[in-house]
Amino acid sequence: MKNLSIIWVMVLACLISVTSMFGQSASKKNKIIADSKTAKVEFIKADPLMKGLFEKANGYVIFPNVGKGGIGVGGAAGNGVVYEHNKMVGMAKLTQLSIGFQAGGQAYREVIFFETKDDMDRFKESRLEFSAQVSAVAVTAGASANVKYANGIMVFTMQKGGLMYEASVGGQKFKFNKL
Repeated sequence: MKNLSIIWVMVLACLISVTSMFGQSASKKNKIIADSKTAKVEFIKADPLMKGLFEKANGYVIFPNVGKGGIGVGGAAGNGVVYEHNKMVGMAKLTQLSIGFQAGGQAYREVIFFETKDDMDRFKESRLEFSAQVSAVAVTAGASANVKYANGIMVFTMQKGGLMYEASVGGQKFKFNKL
């Protein structure tokens, strides 16, 4: 029963964080920006080869705190910072819905790299969605060495905490807001 309560708290936290980015206070945006800088350092610390990806990508978005939870039906949400040519250009929102065998809750970081200007523009126009076919690579030392762009994007995640069992399908949707 205790685990069920924890799961519902995680699901509730995901739903609460789905609130509109337009209404974010300056202090919340500053916290997301600071957390994104910390997340970038942590990604590079876990896999030093990622430094080259950050430098060479046309753009990237870092979601430093994504909360995910579910029982049968799941969801995830997080806010992030968008960079183009290593300059901050906006804020982003990630939402995810999934269905299938899943139970638990977790927190993780996610970074998405964009290979070309067209790929970056597709994201900035909020036209990017991930389906079940897009897979993210868990960051470990050297994990980025053999990863290639697929349809102009490359995705990495880093678990922060929690435990989730999952065999589900779903997708992620993104919303971009220019600074």
